[in-house]
Amino acid sequence: MDAYVHGISTRSVDDLVEAMGGTGVSKSEVFRICAGLDETVGAFRTRALDHIAFPYVYLDATYLHVRNAPGRGGQVVSMAVVVATGVTATGEREILGLDVGDSEDEVFWRAFLLSLKQRGLSGVKLVISDQHSGLVNAPG
Repeated sequence: MDAYVHGISTRSVDDLVEAMGGTGVSKSEVFRICAGLDETVGAFRTRALDHIAFPYVYLDATYLHVRNAPGRGGQVVSMAVVVATGVTATGEREILGLDVGDSEDEVFWRAFLLSLKQRGLSGVKLVISDQHSGLVNAPG
């Protein structure tokens, strides 16, 4: 799974497994593993956020080099990864959400924030961010 997350090809994973004394990994096995990973990540990204109040929310983004899907050319491009971290009144932290997009534009931030709200995030008293223009303009 780690190899998949880091964009390593099926052939490279197969070569690594064989080098470690294994019999290799078929494409169908890699697909099965990745499907399980996609399911786990999907459940995390869509879980309800109404189990506890998060009066403080940190919002930030970073840019990572990722490989586009084959249908989008399969090229390595720089993409924005936005993250929301909630902090409870007692100081406990939880990653509330993350998403990947082409840039930190207003439309992308607005969709991300709306998804958090739709999943039950409410009662936010303070948002801490770097005041990126896309984020500042997103709440409307």
